[in-house]
Amino acid sequence: MNSENFKIVSVSSNFIKIEVIDPSLFENQFNIGSYIKIPYKNIENKYVVGVIENYNIKDNNISKGDGTAETASTEPSFVLEVKLTGTLTKTIDSDVFERGGHGIPLPPNNGIELLNEKELNNIYSGKLVENDKFCFSKLVQNIEIDVPISGNKFFNKHFAIVGSTGSGKSHTVAKILQEAIKAKKGSYAGLNNSHIVIFDIHGEYKTAFPEANYIDIQNLVLPYWLLNSEELEELFIETEANDHNQRSAFQESITSNKKLKSTLDPKLIAKLNYDSPTFFDLSEILTYFKNRNNEQKQKINTIEWLDLKGERFTFNESTNHHLFSGVLKAVDGAATNTQNGKFINFISRLEIKLNDKRLEFLLGEASKKISFIDTIKQFIGYPCQVQNEDGEIINKEKSNVTIIDLGGIPFEVLSITVSLISRMLFEYGYHSTKLAKQDHDCDVPLLLVYEEAHKYVPKSDLVKFRASKNAIERIAKEGRKYGVTLAIVSQRPSEISDTIFSQCNNFVTMRLTNPEDQNYVKKLLPDTLGNLTDSLSTLQSGEALIIGESIALPSLVKINPCGPEPKSSDIKYFEIWKNPWTEAEINKVIDLWQK
Repeated sequence: MNSENFKIVSVSSNFIKIEVIDPSLFENQFNIGSYIKIPYKNIENKYVVGVIENYNIKDNNISKGDGTAETASTEPSFVLEVKLTGTLTKTIDSDVFERGGHGIPLPPNNGIELLNEKELNNIYSGKLVENDKFCFSKLVQNIEIDVPISGNKFFNKHFAIVGSTGSGKSHTVAKILQEAIKAKKGSYAGLNNSHIVIFDIHGEYKTAFPEANYIDIQNLVLPYWLLNSEELEELFIETEANDHNQRSAFQESITSNKKLKSTLDPKLIAKLNYDSPTFFDLSEILTYFKNRNNEQKQKINTIEWLDLKGERFTFNESTNHHLFSGVLKAVDGAATNTQNGKFINFISRLEIKLNDKRLEFLLGEASKKISFIDTIKQFIGYPCQVQNEDGEIINKEKSNVTIIDLGGIPFEVLSITVSLISRMLFEYGYHSTKLAKQDHDCDVPLLLVYEEAHKYVPKSDLVKFRASKNAIERIAKEGRKYGVTLAIVSQRPSEISDTIFSQCNNFVTMRLTNPEDQNYVKKLLPDTLGNLTDSLSTLQSGEALIIGESIALPSLVKINPCGPEPKSSDIKYFEIWKNPWTEAEINKVIDLWQK
C-alpha cells in the first residue's frame, strides 16, 4: 500500500484514528471488524495491531472566507477508528502476537495495511500447541481462515453462549460439542474421554447426538433419598410457614430412619445426619408423622406408646424405630399437652405427593431400588442398569453425551430436579479429584450444559428457584477446581443470575435484538470492545463474536455447520399450509399427553 494514502490523525491510549486519503483505491477492503497492523516508528518488525470499530466520512471541500465552497471540489476521505488490541513481532520463523501493550510510541504514517491471511493464521495459532487447538468457526471477513481457540482454556473455564431465537444458538452448541467428542490424541478406537451432560428443556439435542445416553421423564430415575436438607424441605414443607416444630420433627425422622435403614459399619452409622446421601423410606416417614400427630404428653413430660405387640415404651432416640413400623396408639392418660392435629397439613401434603403419578421418577418404587452408583453412572455416561416403575430393566451403554430432557418434568419440581443432578455431579467431581492420577488433577472432567438457563437460574429470589440457583452458583464459583465446568446457554442473558455470568471466562455472543440483553452482555464481556459490540443486533444467523481467554483476538466468526443438526429449525408454516388438509392423529397425541 502506498504510504501517501494514509495519515494518522489521532492517537490515544487505546485508539488510533487513520485517515484514508483516497478510498477508491481500497474498495471493500476495510470492514468493521477487520484487523490492521501499524509499524512502530523506531522498532523494526514490530507492529501495533488493532481492529476497525468505526469510520467517519470526512468532507475535504475547503470553504472560502465568505462561507461558500471552492468551485473545485475534492473527493471525501474517511477516517478509521482502530481499537488497539496488542502487538505483533515478526521473526524469521513466525509471527508472535501479544495482547495489550503499554507505552505504545507514535507510529509513522507509512506501512499501514491490513493483516494478511498468513499473519492472521499465525496470530490465531501462534501460541497454541497442536494438541490444544480447537476449531469450530471461520473468520467472517475471510471464510478461508479457520479460527482456532485453546481447547483447554475454553473448556476448563465456564463459558456462555447467548443469542436471540433464530440466531443459530442451538446449532452452535451442537457444533462445539460435536467437535469435542470426536477430538482424539492419536488414532485409538472407541470413545474419547469427554463427559458432557446437557440439560435440554425443549428436547432439541436428541437428533444432534443420536448415540447419546437419552434420559427423559419415561426413563429418569432420581432417588429422593439423595436430596439434601434444603431440597427436602422445599419439596415437602410449606416453605412460607414458620413452623419450626414441623421442620424439627422432619429432620429428626429422616435422620433416625437413615440410621435404621443403613447397612454401614456401626461407627459410621452413628455419624449419619440429615444431609447424608443414604437411603431412607419415605412411606415410613409418613407413618412416623401419623404417630407423632396422635402423641400425648403426660404430666411427667414423657410420651408413652403401645408398640405393635401391645407393650409400653417411652419415645426416645433408642426406641423411636417403633414409630416407623406402623400406626401406634398412645397410652391413655390425663394429657397436659398433645400434638394432635399439628402435623395434619404436613401429612396431607406428603400423601398427595406420594400418590402423584407425575412424581414417580422421584418418589416411586424405582427410586428406592436404584443404587447410588447407578444413579451417578446414568448421568456421566457409564454402563449401568436402571429399573423403571413397571419393573423393566433398562441397560444403558457408555456414551460421551448424556441428554436430560426436562420437558416432561413437572414445573413444581423442575428446580429440585436440576439442583439434585447438578449437586451430585459437583460432589462427584469434588471427591473424584482426591483419587486422580498424579499426571492429572481430574481423571473424568465434566461439562454441564444448561440450555435456556434463565428458566432455572434466573435473577430472582423466589423460593421455587432457590435450590437450582444455589447448586449451579456453587459450581460456577468452585466447580472448575474439581473438574466440573458450566456452559450457560440462553436467549435472555439479562435474566440470568449475575453470580453465574460473572464467573464465565469465554463468551460466544450471537445476534441479540433486545436492547436490555445487548447492554447486559456488553457490561459482562471481559474485553473492552467499544463499538464492536454494537454489531450484535445485526449479526446474521450463525455469526458470533467470540471473546475471552481462549482466543488470541476478539473475533467475528461464522460458525461451521454442525451435523447432524439439533431439532431447532423454524417450522415452514406457509409451505405446510399449502399442502392438502391433513388428518391430525389427535388420539395418539392425547394418549401421549396423558402418559
